[in-house]
Amino acid sequence: MVKLDNRVAIVTGGSRGIGAAIAKTLAAHGIKVVINYNSNSDAANQVVSEIEEAGGTAFASQADVSDAAQARVLVEETINRYGQLDILVNNAGITRDRTFRKISEEDWNQVIQVNLNSVYNTTSAALAHIQQSDAGRIISISSIIGQAGGFGQANYAAAKAGMIGFTKSLALELAKSGTTVNAICPGFIDTEMVQAIPDEIRQQIVAKIPARRFGAPEEIARGVLFLCQDGEYITGQQLNINGGLYM
Repeated sequence: MVKLDNRVAIVTGGSRGIGAAIAKTLAAHGIKVVINYNSNSDAANQVVSEIEEAGGTAFASQADVSDAAQARVLVEETINRYGQLDILVNNAGITRDRTFRKISEEDWNQVIQVNLNSVYNTTSAALAHIQQSDAGRIISISSIIGQAGGFGQANYAAAKAGMIGFTKSLALELAKSGTTVNAICPGFIDTEMVQAIPDEIRQQIVAKIPARRFGAPEEIARGVLFLCQDGEYITGQQLNINGGLYM
């Protein structure tokens, strides 16, 4: 088991939903957390306040990680403040769901840029620092959609599947260094995105899940914590947290 006190983590898209749950969980275990956000400063600062009130350490950092230059600034700001970086959680993401015939070039490019290219941007900027850690972790939040596909989600599925391929390849390259690289593939998690689905459709989705419920953001966060704390010999893997929906 790795001691997490005074480790430093960046969580992209950390101001709400799964990202906020990850940030709070890591901070509760002694990790100093950088909560990256793109536009919602109020939400990010609220997460920081909750972490600090619970005795943790965090700060919010604005950066559009789909832009390589801004991703580099995010990492530089982290190093300037804390002097190290041990953990990178690639969680930033968007959806532009439409059937393929209706997906515009802009819809395609935005989803690929934010969900997939951001993973390259942040990892590229952070890697040299993470490799200096004796417990370096790179964890990308992919999706069940990247494994099984999703109706009207060709762009999102392509990006999330790309994250899995990236994870496996980088894990091979970094295994000897001790830095682990893994993906977590959530199923349907009870976030704002799922809550916006009409009740009738939500009921149909739940009926297909063997566990008969949506997951909680905190359950994804505990998966991240497990990989950080107990994942020394786990690399290149997909941790499926989906209630049995995809096996």
